[in-house]
Amino acid sequence: MKFDVVIVGAGPAGLAAAYKLASAGFKVVVLERGREPGAKELYGGRIYAYWLDKYLPEFRKDAPVDRWVRRERVSFLTEDKALTIETAVVEKEKTSFVVPLVSFVSWMAKLAQNAGAKIVTETPVDILVKDEKGRITGVQSGPDVLQADYVVDAEGVNRLLLERAGIVKKLEPELVAVGVKEVLKFENKKTLEERLGLGEDEGLAWAIAGYPTEYLPGGGFIYTYKDALALGVVVYMRNWEKLKTPVYDLAEKLRLHPYMAPLVKGASLQEYGGHMTPVAGINMAPPRFYYDGLLIAGDAAGFLLHTGVLIRGVDFAVASGVLAAEAIKEARSPSAEDLAVYEKKLRSSFILPQLEKFRKADRLLSDESLFRDLALLSTEAAYSYFNIDENHRTLFEAVREASKKTSISLVKLMINMIKMVRNL
Repeated sequence: MKFDVVIVGAGPAGLAAAYKLASAGFKVVVLERGREPGAKELYGGRIYAYWLDKYLPEFRKDAPVDRWVRRERVSFLTEDKALTIETAVVEKEKTSFVVPLVSFVSWMAKLAQNAGAKIVTETPVDILVKDEKGRITGVQSGPDVLQADYVVDAEGVNRLLLERAGIVKKLEPELVAVGVKEVLKFENKKTLEERLGLGEDEGLAWAIAGYPTEYLPGGGFIYTYKDALALGVVVYMRNWEKLKTPVYDLAEKLRLHPYMAPLVKGASLQEYGGHMTPVAGINMAPPRFYYDGLLIAGDAAGFLLHTGVLIRGVDFAVASGVLAAEAIKEARSPSAEDLAVYEKKLRSSFILPQLEKFRKADRLLSDESLFRDLALLSTEAAYSYFNIDENHRTLFEAVREASKKTSISLVKLMINMIKMVRNL
């Protein structure tokens, strides 16, 4: 069977490419190994809208949106203390939103299908098919071979096809993190809003460092859906063996923490899942993003931006899928020479410049002492400053006292803070 384009993976990157190519008249098939588009997808819960307005403006019209984020919280959490910083958007801005990814991906799948793309589910792809000259000419699934002029690899973080093709090496633990997530459903949305101090239909994005990962690199998160919230923990794979608690129990441990438990009391567990995340970003990118007959998009290309508090993946995936489609439309042939326009598009877009700007973030966020020191000292200093006894402390005295109590060097912490400000 012959197609103009075969796309591997019905995630945001693959479906964006399928939609744009099918709309341009290409004969497109998307192969997805899950039961339905989005079945294998898992993320925190937030999508940034700025670049979607450029690359997928249709989302403003009818894409599913549970809540627009108008409150940001960052917490440093220990076993018995918490320090929380909050910023709120007073105006009704619509710059990022929360929605179950399966809902958003299902909407994108309908866009692609309505444009003429064919989506085949429960179809794992085994290898990229090459001709005698080494050019990618299609894919093989079991005994079946699908021929195509172009292949778009949007298989996600588990880059098995690229590994088998010799394009990338097997994933190393330092390149990825593992995330676990619970979806907790409330009786109604009013209960959720009252518990979390939100206005009607306001969305919350909450990053939590320290205790959720037992002070190892990573963190916890909470995102609010309509009448439910996503609560989860992400831990760098290089550190997971140091955990005292199994990774799959970390979300429950966070949920039961005295600071969190009152907020989710009575909510029922609706979903549970785990997934790998390409936290190394551009540092895990393949040597090139284009080869003879092949383009690489989304997580498979390392297109995820992780700065600790902020994690962006869906907007990068969608944009890369659109740019892959544009490159195919402009290419005169499937040769790497003609498909090189894809990398030029990536570089002239926000994708590569922003990923390269934060290239050092991954190394900084791998520093174990940063997660321990910042959480322990900040919570202890805040407690000391606000706990008035016979000695009313200045802020400096509170910080110095916390430094002595936790045995954390202020000089070392200040150096790390400067690195954070410069690179995150």
